[in-house]
Amino acid sequence: MTSNETQTENMFLCYPLRPDSCLKVHRLTVIKVAMYVLVVLMILTTVFGNLLIIISISHFKQLQSPTHLIVRSLASSDCLLGSLVMPYSMVRSVEGCWYLGDFVCKVHSSLDMSFCISSLLHLSLISVDSYWAICDPLSQVRMRVTNNTVTVFITFIWLFSFVYSFSVVFSGITAVGLEMLILQTYCVGSCVVFFNKQWGIVCPILTFFLPGTIMSSLYLKIFYVARKHAKVMSERMTGGMKNQSSAHRERKAAKTLAIVMGVFLLCWLPYFTATVLDPFFSFWTPAVVFDALFWFAYFNSTCNPLIYGFFYPYFQKAFKILISTYICGIKKSES
Repeated sequence: MTSNETQTENMFLCYPLRPDSCLKVHRLTVIKVAMYVLVVLMILTTVFGNLLIIISISHFKQLQSPTHLIVRSLASSDCLLGSLVMPYSMVRSVEGCWYLGDFVCKVHSSLDMSFCISSLLHLSLISVDSYWAICDPLSQVRMRVTNNTVTVFITFIWLFSFVYSFSVVFSGITAVGLEMLILQTYCVGSCVVFFNKQWGIVCPILTFFLPGTIMSSLYLKIFYVARKHAKVMSERMTGGMKNQSSAHRERKAAKTLAIVMGVFLLCWLPYFTATVLDPFFSFWTPAVVFDALFWFAYFNSTCNPLIYGFFYPYFQKAFKILISTYICGIKKSES
């Protein structure tokens, strides 16, 4: 092999001086730039959108209800995912290389799993709270839900997410039985968490399918009750515009819940389906496809603040006040 051929081959290695280096993903410069621009926009939307949710709830006392404390904690999880995990995942996805070593790879994978699980569990908790608020608002359980009660649940979600994720990743329990495969495929510059058949089922069931089933069941019940209330209100002749307004709000609430659930399933279902099936088909899913599914799942954290911003009037008002006051410098006495 000539020196020119060697130099050309080394250009496509993550670590050109190491013979056991992973290969870079070979893409045209234009495609790489487009990917970086697209992902950076996604990261900025995720971070600043969720930051706006956090500041709004923290700033306005009217928004500091038990429900909104859960929303703020969800936004914190999504914001941390966008700022601490997604930038490093971006470089790994676009370049096809991990440059920060095995230990940082494990920390990154643990944080990734922690924030994603935390986000999923927060969405489930919001669905439970919404169910009590709409379907059984006068129950003893609902009446006992205070800020302190919600804080206990939120603390449990954060502790469980971190303890579970770091234990799974650093113990290597998910890769038991895959030692030969890992030895055959390992190269310097990769950052992959392998799931064997057992954990490929346990992890998705525990972190997605179980919470997702709870969410789907509760939201279907909420959707049914909201539509029923809207129908009853619209059929009443007395009350005039007031009843029409209430019916409109009920329909809008049902529509919003349907969008929240639809986006949730659309973003997460493909990734967890691939995670369950992949170990049973000799890990046939290409790395590029798994990367795409990862980013599709991340997109849920980008969508959450957009959903709240576009479909909830009180967040729209809070955003307008904050942006006009602190960014545009416009002060309003009624704010």
